[in-house]
Amino acid sequence: MTLTIPLVLLLAVVVVMLLRFRAVGAGAAVAVALFGFYLAHTGAADTVNQLVTAFTDAVPGVGR
Repeated sequence: MTLTIPLVLLLAVVVVMLLRFRAVGAGAAVAVALFGFYLAHTGAADTVNQLVTAFTDAVPGVGR
């Protein structure tokens, strides 16, 4: 059985947990979110997407 979780949902949970445990302030979380939106509109977006895809493809093979 394969369980898939969207990366956006996983990252949202991480941000909520960081805010809840006060490991990061609300201002920093907003700044990082805005940086992500601006990064998505640059030429680096394809490279970042390829890196994330390669990482998520490699994770299942780590324990083998």
